[in-house]
Amino acid sequence: MTEDTRILVIEDHTLVREAMVGALSHLGLHSTFFQAASGQDALAMIEAQREFDLVLVDLMLPDMSGFSLVSVLAHRFPEIPVIVVSALTDEASVRRALKAGASGFISKTLSTEQLVEAVQTVLRGEVVVPDPNSGAPTRSAPRRRSVESIAEQYGLTAAQTRVMELMVEGRTNREIAELLGLAEGTVKVHCSAILRALDVPNRAQALVVLARQGLRG
Repeated sequence: MTEDTRILVIEDHTLVREAMVGALSHLGLHSTFFQAASGQDALAMIEAQREFDLVLVDLMLPDMSGFSLVSVLAHRFPEIPVIVVSALTDEASVRRALKAGASGFISKTLSTEQLVEAVQTVLRGEVVVPDPNSGAPTRSAPRRRSVESIAEQYGLTAAQTRVMELMVEGRTNREIAELLGLAEGTVKVHCSAILRALDVPNRAQALVVLARQGLRG
């Protein structure tokens, strides 16, 4: 968590949106809140700033499905965790949101205390979902995606994919070169290509993005 936590709330009903921001003011963090009433407005805002720590998305938006927006956010801004906030908490909706790339799914009926706890959980890098019986937020192990699906998402070659796997394991460029029988310079070229594909400035940020995608060492 950064000192100034920047949170975007996407909800078309003004009263609901402002109530959510009011509840999140109890996070106990120095937070700056941004609001958007539609998916397109939200995307334009993120594209312009790209420095958000968290996005909360309503499923029922006027211009696009919340599921579609989550998918777009996961592909275009994979470093930003997204929480779906919805009146629907059925298992199928939760699964669909997580499959689209959400880091959490919470009910609109939560108390301020429960909402704050759920948001803090996601900001720590964990996944939160509704308890099937009570609807209260519970921690869930991050889903693990296959290396192949992540490589396909970012358009990585087979060689880059092998390097990415070893990066996630914490291997140095020299170790990767020895394991794959490559020159260290070639490994550096592959690493640079991976960083460009993930749209991150360094290896540490690449590992954060990959971890959020479910790929961990």
